[in-house]
Amino acid sequence: MLICGFEKFSMVDFGDKISCTVFTGGCNLRCPFCHNGALVLGNVAAQQIDEQEVFDYLEKRKGLVDAVCVTGGEATLQPDLADFLKRVRDMGYITKVDSNGLRPTALEALLDDGLVDYMAMDIKNSPRKYAYTCGLSKVDMAAVNESIRIIMTKAKDYEFRTTLIKDFHTAQDISEIADWINGAKRFFFQKYVDSEGCISHGYTPIEKPEAEELAKLFDGKVDYVGLRGFH
Repeated sequence: MLICGFEKFSMVDFGDKISCTVFTGGCNLRCPFCHNGALVLGNVAAQQIDEQEVFDYLEKRKGLVDAVCVTGGEATLQPDLADFLKRVRDMGYITKVDSNGLRPTALEALLDDGLVDYMAMDIKNSPRKYAYTCGLSKVDMAAVNESIRIIMTKAKDYEFRTTLIKDFHTAQDISEIADWINGAKRFFFQKYVDSEGCISHGYTPIEKPEAEELAKLFDGKVDYVGLRGFH
């Protein structure tokens, strides 16, 4: 698997679980606010980490680390993702996969094979502004819709999440997202941070008071709504 980053300790990527995070290279979107720009536009081959380094670490940390999160880039672009997850689970770890939802067949196969304990999918924006927010001229919205359906019906546990940016998201957009994922178990707003690794810079974050007001749009539609990265 094309692994381009490895965070050995995290307490924020998987609820209250102690986890490590594997970053895969390559993505099928070009979201301008993406904070992993080097994994999207950079020379991913030059960033590659030996997969065995990850497994050696996991072998040493058995009993101390609970979970392994696989993110990107876009993790489902990796043809051997299932093999990687199976090996991780065989070592006794639980697994989480982050996805943009553009490859629903891949997501469904992972879930049907019982390889993912927690699925997280980004909802970039309301459907009418999706391509614009993803930095593309067109996005396969049928694929996004199918991934939402698959996750809501097949995932053991899951979340949807949106990175809030004033330049992209209005209250109307958020209301449309709430309607779109009506019946979902869990949704998070993530705070935008203009970090060095972002593909583009200069966007305006939405601050906590406004995010809290926007969260009310999910009342009666999503079981739990939370804020992540807001202080």
